[in-house]
Amino acid sequence: MVEIKNLSKYYGRNPAVKGIDFEIRDNEILGFLGPNGAGKSTTMNIIAGYLPSTGGTVTVNGFDITEQASEAKKCIGYLPEIPPVYPDMRVEEYLNFVAGLKGVPRAERKKQVEDSMEKLHITDMCRRLIRNLSKGYKQRVGFAQALLGNPKILILDEPTVGLDPSQVMEVRNLILELGKDHSVIFSSHILAEVSAVCERVVIINKGEIMAIDTIENLEKNMTADTVLNLTADGDKDKIIRLLKDIRGVNAVSEVKEISENRNLYQIELKEESVRNEIMSVLLNNQCSIVEMNLAKLNLEQVFMKIIQEKKKSSLEELIDETKNSNPYDEEV
Repeated sequence: MVEIKNLSKYYGRNPAVKGIDFEIRDNEILGFLGPNGAGKSTTMNIIAGYLPSTGGTVTVNGFDITEQASEAKKCIGYLPEIPPVYPDMRVEEYLNFVAGLKGVPRAERKKQVEDSMEKLHITDMCRRLIRNLSKGYKQRVGFAQALLGNPKILILDEPTVGLDPSQVMEVRNLILELGKDHSVIFSSHILAEVSAVCERVVIINKGEIMAIDTIENLEKNMTADTVLNLTADGDKDKIIRLLKDIRGVNAVSEVKEISENRNLYQIELKEESVRNEIMSVLLNNQCSIVEMNLAKLNLEQVFMKIIQEKKKSSLEELIDETKNSNPYDEEV
């Protein structure tokens, strides 16, 4: 297990990470999400021991990454966003070199290197110079080096960058398989990948944790108001007017024409029970209901909503500070 407590990183006066707390549980695949510049790679570099923190602690299987760096790093396999490969070495030669750096006993190196190449499907590339490999295969070699030493924790920063769709699926399946015996923290800007392999996610923005929860709970809880998709036949203006007059309807936020006299309406409700009222009102006014179902936010929508709410909150704080500041209050 990895525990991150009050972790911060400053570059001069500029904060990259601001006192964050979270944990990676045993045999868990944890998604780590955030926009560019949010602090994801900085946090991962600190957890892996590649970058010192300004404050706080990172504990890896009971070892402090700063005070007991050697013991902690033995528990970690790390794939940074740019694979740490040497272009003038052959694939097998490079992996043997990395195994030596990681302290893998000489008698076990050959087997571990062969196993890692087999898992990443690069055995047939073992004699190739890394410089002559495609970007996708270089990524696979970087992934293979992270598996050497049988680390308990895997830190994967954008592990599918540069891979084609079939290779992405292979890596996705590999991550799911590795999650049975390893703790994995997995960063990706492709949210569909995170949804496919992670149960729990951490969302970070501007160095601060915005949310930590299961994907299911985030999708459920981020919608304070229920969103209803309604397909109905009838005059569009009349239906919108009827809907807006119903107590408990917050807004009719989107209307899409499906065919002549048939439209799809997206309705924000205060509570799910308002659906019964909608059915009654429309039917009593000779409007035919074709389909009605509750909408659900996906991870991408949840992510965007959290980030947008943070931007709105930051803007409001800035406006409040501006309102409360008075240049004439300064001492002369």
